[in-house]
Amino acid sequence: MGTGGTVVYEYTPLPDGGAERRLIERDGKPVPGAAVERRPPRPARGSRRSAVDDVIGTLQFTIERRTLLEGQPTIAVKFEPKPGASAETREANLARRFAGTILVNEASKEVVRVDAMAIEDLTYGFGMVARLGKGTSVALTRERVEPNLWLPTSIRFTGSGRALLFRRLAIDQSIEWLNYRRAR
Repeated sequence: MGTGGTVVYEYTPLPDGGAERRLIERDGKPVPGAAVERRPPRPARGSRRSAVDDVIGTLQFTIERRTLLEGQPTIAVKFEPKPGASAETREANLARRFAGTILVNEASKEVVRVDAMAIEDLTYGFGMVARLGKGTSVALTRERVEPNLWLPTSIRFTGSGRALLFRRLAIDQSIEWLNYRRAR
């Protein structure tokens, strides 16, 4: 919908499920004195299943192979939509439109990478607000940030489609998380 530079936020999850973020850099230049934005907690779900349980219930998984990732033994697990499965949550409804591979660190049993590709168009607002085409891809990377804690370190979305029915839309967005530290 537009072009943009790079922005860096300091992001702090809060115990109540909300979060605070503060813009600290725009296009490589510090932004002094930026206001802290507070995001309220998400409302409770009406669904009986958690989003994670619902996503797992809508996908089928197949162990493909063992491989090395950055010198570490990993297990590659293929995923695709489970035929006939229905989604109760927004997350599962989105996940069942993707297929791909999950790499799991064999020693820690933690997901270290997810590569997914849309196997059908993704629509927002019944396709009137936006439509991303089949082939849209997502790559998520997680790393160990403490001895027993793995967190996301990057995610990248690429794809194309239409916005507001007529306007061409090209997405190449990358989000990186770094300098994790415990909130005091």
